[in-house]
Amino acid sequence: MDIFEAIILGIIQGATEFLPISSSGHLLLVPSLFNLDEPNLNAIAMAHQGTLLAVIVFFRHDLWQIITSVFKGIKNRQPLATADSRLGWYIAAGSIPAVIIGLLFDDLIQEVISNPNIAAVLLIGNAGILVLGERALKGGKTLLNIKLSDAMSIGLAQAFALLPGISRSGITMSVGLGRGFDRSTAARFSLLLGVPVIAGAGLLAAVDLAQSPDIGSQLGFLALTFLTAFIVGYLCIYFLLKWVRGHSLYIFAAYCAVAGSLYLLVEWIR
Repeated sequence: MDIFEAIILGIIQGATEFLPISSSGHLLLVPSLFNLDEPNLNAIAMAHQGTLLAVIVFFRHDLWQIITSVFKGIKNRQPLATADSRLGWYIAAGSIPAVIIGLLFDDLIQEVISNPNIAAVLLIGNAGILVLGERALKGGKTLLNIKLSDAMSIGLAQAFALLPGISRSGITMSVGLGRGFDRSTAARFSLLLGVPVIAGAGLLAAVDLAQSPDIGSQLGFLALTFLTAFIVGYLCIYFLLKWVRGHSLYIFAAYCAVAGSLYLLVEWIR
């Protein structure tokens, strides 16, 4: 890995982790499209750590309020007494489907992940998901009105983002819109719901990183990947939350459709 590859990986992971355009899909398609070496596991691990830190720093006040409310509710034997404590439990419940499906179908998912052509087709499918989400937009519900059924429905959708090309934020936001949330609320819950999943992926990546025998020789490049992913990820969270206040998801749908189609066209020409 050189400086250019370290920065590019950080940009790809930082941007696509939170924008509804699929990080796993881009990590497959970009190296394949430009004949680059696939990122090594250490670099991917550091990129995950960078995006994890970005979402924690951005939502630090929300997360602190949620965590303290959950523990206060447990202490008072009223776990669902406040909106923040309910939100905390619903985020936990909504994370369960992705964990279960990930454990049950890990081998199949790994097989799919290694195929850029499948990722390109699923990226086009992701465009359709975003369009359907926009067409289902009703608006009105906020996080104060969220129910367990909303969290479980969105959490189940999140599990499908284990497939490369399907955006975690995209599919969860789209289902949130279908459940009656406005764009801002759907985006905010999607990002908060992603914290346990991103943290879990970051933890697994950290274990792999700690066991790597050649981490010392790559330390400078890995630090650059981490920093780039953190900065770009933080900015993209800010951009997404600001964008959805007054704009639709159609621009992201168009991007996914064009990117997936372009990749398939290039592969066909090759």
